[in-house]
Parts: sequence; structure tokens; C-alpha cells
Amino acid sequence: MKKNTLKYCFFVVFFFLLIACSTKKDTFLSRNSHALSTKYNILYNGGIGLEKGLLSVQGNDQDNFWKMLPIEKMQIEENFSEEEKAKNPDFERAETKATKAIQKHSMNIGGREKNSQIDEAYLMLGKARYYDQRFIPALEAFNYILYKYPNSSNIYTAKIWREKTNMRLGNDAIVITNINRLLKRTDLNKQTFSDANALLAEAFLNLEEKDSAVTKLKIAEEFSRINEEKARYRFILGQMYQEAGKKDSAIYFYDGVIKMNRKADRKYMMHAYAKKAELYDYEKGNDTLFLKKYNKLTKDRENRPYYDILFYEMGLFYDTRKNQDEALKFYNKSLRRKSKDSYLAASAYRNIGNMYFKSTNYTMAAKYYDSTLVKLNPKSREYAFIKKNRKNLDDVIKYEGIAKRNDSIIKVYGLPPADRKIYFENYIAELKKKDEAKRILLEKQNEKLANIDRNSQAQIPGNGAVNPQSLGKQVEPDGVGLPPGSNDVVSTFYFYNPTTVAYGKLQFKKMWGNRTLGGNWRLASIKAANSAAMNDSITNQADNNNIVKDSVVIEKYTTEFYQKQLPTKQASIDSIGVERNFAYYQLGLIYKEKFKEYNLASDKLEQLLRNNPEEKLILPSMYNLYKIYQITNPAKAEAIKANITATYPNSRYAQILNNTNEADNLSPEKEYQKWYKLYQNEEFNTVLDNIDNLINQYAGEDIVSKYELLKANTLGKVDGLEAYKNGLESVADNYPNSEEGKNAREILEKQIPSLEKLAFTTADNKNWKIIYPILSNDTKSAKQIEDAIKKFLDYENFMRLTTSLDKYNKTQSFVVIHGLKSESYARDVSDVLAEDKKYKILQPSIIISSDNYKVIQIKKNLEEYKAPKNP
Repeated sequence: MKKNTLKYCFFVVFFFLLIACSTKKDTFLSRNSHALSTKYNILYNGGIGLEKGLLSVQGNDQDNFWKMLPIEKMQIEENFSEEEKAKNPDFERAETKATKAIQKHSMNIGGREKNSQIDEAYLMLGKARYYDQRFIPALEAFNYILYKYPNSSNIYTAKIWREKTNMRLGNDAIVITNINRLLKRTDLNKQTFSDANALLAEAFLNLEEKDSAVTKLKIAEEFSRINEEKARYRFILGQMYQEAGKKDSAIYFYDGVIKMNRKADRKYMMHAYAKKAELYDYEKGNDTLFLKKYNKLTKDRENRPYYDILFYEMGLFYDTRKNQDEALKFYNKSLRRKSKDSYLAASAYRNIGNMYFKSTNYTMAAKYYDSTLVKLNPKSREYAFIKKNRKNLDDVIKYEGIAKRNDSIIKVYGLPPADRKIYFENYIAELKKKDEAKRILLEKQNEKLANIDRNSQAQIPGNGAVNPQSLGKQVEPDGVGLPPGSNDVVSTFYFYNPTTVAYGKLQFKKMWGNRTLGGNWRLASIKAANSAAMNDSITNQADNNNIVKDSVVIEKYTTEFYQKQLPTKQASIDSIGVERNFAYYQLGLIYKEKFKEYNLASDKLEQLLRNNPEEKLILPSMYNLYKIYQITNPAKAEAIKANITATYPNSRYAQILNNTNEADNLSPEKEYQKWYKLYQNEEFNTVLDNIDNLINQYAGEDIVSKYELLKANTLGKVDGLEAYKNGLESVADNYPNSEEGKNAREILEKQIPSLEKLAFTTADNKNWKIIYPILSNDTKSAKQIEDAIKKFLDYENFMRLTTSLDKYNKTQSFVVIHGLKSESYARDVSDVLAEDKKYKILQPSIIISSDNYKVIQIKKNLEEYKAPKNP
């Protein structure tokens, strides 16, 4: 009886479970069974995946505290694409679980959802898609909650997430409208109220309505119950007030971050200290308290992960206080922390580079600027600015080197012979000290490396020999290990590797001394004899070395070595002085125009004027000094203006300074266009006759580089390729920072080599010309030849020939017949024009192919073409 009862009970329980699994029956058991299974099975596992994915997103999104922090930490990838497929496996898992809950456990009966957990599933689905940056599918999920579950307990959360998604899609105005409507509700809890205001603040920031954003973010910070959010909101408020120039308000919010201490991530606290350091009042601030606070922070072991930023701020403090040694020490300490913050490292490198630049150590400055560029984002404006300055620094290094070298030569040349000898002797003494220090350092480095090698060698059991596989490390003079050579892998056999053989010989001598080649060399008597022989050999060798050392004189340690390098002629010294003066002038312009370093620029130009430069540099230098002193010293500017007006009253600069003859003088650009048009009309002689006067007239102005390039082009048309190349080199060397200088350098590197390779050819390209050389001023002959050719073409121009008058050089031009298809036909036409009484051209003609005509016009080598050809 009991068995039958149990059997029937089993079927009843099974029947009830079957009913409970149904999604079509609206029963208490079905509703709670599906809700329980959805919540504690499917959504629980999906929530684990969502949380794991969110942690990975937050870990990957490193905050850049040098810029305004975004209110929501998650950052969007620049090249993300809206795809249906998830990119993060954790979010894919969450999405899969949410979809499974909806498909398997949804109880949509009579148009209403009976499973209370389905809205949670849709919320998880939307969040997974949102964090995976698939915003349109996420928006669909959040909208479905608002449409299908208006009475859901998650309705406000869904509305906030929908507006977050709208904001990511760029619909900031819609976000503001909808969130303002939501905030009118009175039943929002404090955290939801905080989230809504934070979202509203971010939308206002996107629309650049910063005042409204500040107001809403303050509310979000006040009502937030999450410490991490409170710290972030306070820090952003500090940044916003700092950007607006309200220092007191910014410091108030940074102090609010600091007071939270361990309640939030320590990075906010440390960067708040850094931001306060940026706001430090260097005029009224208490330096002692500042240093005391930062020294205390650097002694706190808990702050070790943030020493990079603390040391940087200390370096910045000393840098601003002009304490260069301390600043350099702390910048280097910051860099040695190997910070993950690339912009922090870039800033340290940049500031050190600036320090070296201001101290005129341009080579070191260039190196640090190179390191800065490696750390900066190539798309940033700062990268472009530093890259430009770094390029200009090449010119500074070049001209500073010329100025320093030539100043030194002129100074030593001007000394009396006795003083000059003392000068060289002092230099040699310093040189010997430096060389000795280098030698000692080199010996220490080599000894240290040798000890490291010996300690690291693997010993072979039995004989104490060294493992040859561990040898072969080459050492440079400064002790830096060289990279392995290409033959290292091949030379593994002991005697194939000269380094291992040399090391083996050294070890043998240390153990056995010098032994003669023979039997029984291990015996003590043999060893003693060999030791005596070795000692005698060493003594003799030392004596010989001392004799050689005494007899050999190193040339660089003698005054004669330097005396003979000095120029002996006044013309050479004058040339060095001209080069030195031009270097000073270029440095003045570079510091003024490129770096805005007005003090350095004025120093160089003032020094140039003290050097009694050539006349063409005096006025431009004075005018540039006037422009500099207008910014730095107006009184000096007026004095220079009066000097120019009094000493050079008729100069163009005096007219500019006094605003006279404005109507009679074209602007530099219009004047240039006038002469460029003459060049285009092939009036080359007119351009060359006036171009030098124009260059002198506009000396010191940017337009000069244009005239110099125009001169180079005109010389190329008149005198040929060699003159063109020399003119371009002059432009490239003298105006390297201008657009014209850069163009000239590019032509020299890319076009001139191919033009120089042009040579006469014997190939028939089916295109020939007849040329009649005439004097450029012989208009009568030119007209006679042109008339005869025109008459010939009127009668016999079945091949549609054309004619032109081409310039060749200053004194010679060509009347040219174009379009002849063969050399023989060209000779026939030439004979007809010379012999027929109707034309009778007495001028001798030249038959030439189009390719060779191009060569003679480029290289101006007609005589070479006419010269007899050797068979």
C-alpha cells in the first residue's frame, strides 16, 4: 500500500513541477519559479560577466589628469564601429545570459509580463551593449523597458541609462530635455538623483555650457553615496574652476579631495596635491611650508606609486624659482621612476630641454626635445610645436657653433704672441686633466666589467677553466656593452673566437706564468726558470716602454699644433669675421621669430653691431632691435628709432618708422609680384640688373628669401645649371627656416642630381629642331630670319611646323623651327632656307634633336655640342 502511495505521490509532484515550468500559465508557482530561476541562476552568472567586463574597462581607461577628466570614466575608442557582435567576451557572456533569460523565462500573458525579473534582464542586456560601445542596440534594450515595463522598479535607472546612451550618440539636447523632466519627480532616491545631475552636467559640458555644468555637478557630488564618485566630481570641479581662473574655488575642491584620504582611490588625492602645486602663489606663498608639505608626502611609503608626480612638481617649483640644480635633480628623479604617465615624462623632458636651451646648451636641449617627442601624442598641438622648435634648433646649433668657433679664432689671433702661447699652454693643461680623468674612468669601467665577467663565468669542473660560451662581450671605450655581432652564433668553437682565445691566454698566464714551449712545463724547476725569465722580460719591456714614452711627444699637447692652425692672412680673418657676423644675425632672427626669446635675440643683435659688421647688416639689425625693444624696452626702441631716422634718413626703414612716402612705395609683396611678372615674361636681364638692389632694399625682411630664390631661378635661365645650383645653395644655406629655403633644399636634393646627369644623346626621338643663333640685341637679324621662315611656312608647311624666339643667355638668343620629324628633313629645310633666293637666310643654322636642345638650354653648353665629335 505504501509503495503505491509513493508511486502516486511521485507523479503528482512531477505534474506540479511540469505546471511550474510552463511560461503560459499565470500561477503563483509558475511566476515565482521562473523569477527565482532567472534571478539566482541566469542573471547571477550574467552579472558576474558584466562586473568582470566593467572592471577590465575601468582598468584599461587610464585617466589623463593633465586634461579635464570626463565625468563618466569610460572612454570611447576613436575608431569604434557599431557592430552587432560583441567585442568583449565578458560583455558577450552577460548579453548571452540576459538573452537566455528573456527567451526561456519570459511570461508574456495577456500583453503583460508576469516574470518580475525580465526587466532586470533587459537592463543587463542594455548595459552589456553600452559598455561594449554598441549604443544603438543598447538604446533598443532600454527603450523596451520603458515601453513594456512602465511600472518597473528599475524605470528611473532605465531612463538614466537611455539618456547616457543618447549622449554617446551625440543627442545632448535630447538628454537635457529628458533628464530635466525626470528631475521633476519627487520619489527619486539620493543616488539616482546624483546620477541624473551628473549626466546632465556632462551633457552641458558637451554643449560647452560650463556654468550650468558646474551647478549640476555640485548637486551630483552632494547627493552621491559612492565615495569614488564624490572624489572624481570634486576633482573635476577643481579643474573647471582652475580653467576659469578661480584659484580659491579650485583649491577648495582639491582640498575636498585630499580630505577624503583613503575613502577613495589615492590617485585623486595625489593629483589634487599636484594641482594645488600648480596653483601655488610664487609671489606671496610660503616656500618653507610648501617644501615641508611635499617632503612629508615623499617620505610617506604609501605614496611611493606616485613619487613620479610628486618629484615632478618639486622640480617645477625649483624651476620656477630659478634654482636650476635642484630642478634638474627632481626632474631626473621623476624620470627614474619610469612613470606610466607618458605626458608626465614628456613634460619632464621638455622642461629639462628648456633649461638647457636657456643656458645655451643647445645640443643637450635637442636631445631632451627628441625624448619629449617620443612620449607625446603625435596628433597633439604640443607635439607639432615642439617638433617645429626642434627643427629650428638644428639651425641654432649650427650658427651658435659658427659664432663660438669664429669668436675664439678672432680672439686668439688678436693676442700678442706671448699671451697667445700662455693661452694655448693653459688649454693644453686643461686638456691633459680631462684626458687623464677619462683614462682613469675607462680603467675603472673595464676593471668593473672584467670583475662582473669573472664572477658570472660558469666554471668547468676539474681544471677551473672558464666556459668559453659565456665570453665574447665587446666593450666600447666608455664601458658600454656592444650588441652581439652577426658572427657570434657561428663562432661557437673556442679557437674560432679571438676574444675567448685572448681571455684563455690571460687566465693561463695568471695561473702558470710565462712558460717556454717544451715538455714537462708543469715542473717547478721549469716554472722557476720561466718565472725568472719572465721577470727579466718584464723589466726590459718596462725600461723600453719608459724610453719610448719619454721620446714620443703627443702632438695635441704642443702649442705648435694649435699655432699652425691659426690663419696667417688678414683676408682669412676678414672672411671668418663676415661668417661670424652673419651667424649672429641669423641667431637674432631665429630667437626673435621662431622662439620668441626676445632677450636672447637682442643680445645677439647688439653683439653683432659691436662687431662692426658689413653695411648691409647694420640697418636690418637695428630695425629688428627696434621691433624687439618695442616689446621689452620701449625707451630703447625710441632711441633706436631716432638713431635710424638721424643716421639713415633716406632709407626705407626710416620711411617705415616715420610712415612717410607710403603712397610712393609699393608693399614688399606687390613689389615682388611686379618683378616676378617680368621674370615670367622672360625679361631676365632686367630682373638681374635690379635684383641685388631689391635684396639690399628689403634686407632683414621675410620677403628677401623670395627675391633670392627669384635671383637663383633667373641665373639658371641665363647662365645655366651650375649657376642655378649655386643660387639654390645660397638660398638654402642663408634662409633655412623660410619656405623658399626649404624649397631650394628640396630641389637640390631631388631635382638637381637628375639634371646634372643629362647628357647629349645620339638616339633619334623623331623630334628635331633648326636653331639660328643671334645676338639678343640684334632685332634686325631676328626679324629678317622670322620673316623668311614665315614665308617658307606659308608655301610649304605641310608638316605644320612652328617657330619661336628663345632666350639662351645674356647675349644670345635662338630663332627656332619646331616640329621636324627627322634629321634629314631638317637638313633639307635648312638648305632650302639658306640657298633659295626667296628666303636667303645667311645666318648659319644648327640641326639638333629636342632632347639635346633641352640639354643645351639647361646646361648652356652649345659650344660643347658644336665641337667636332671623335669617331
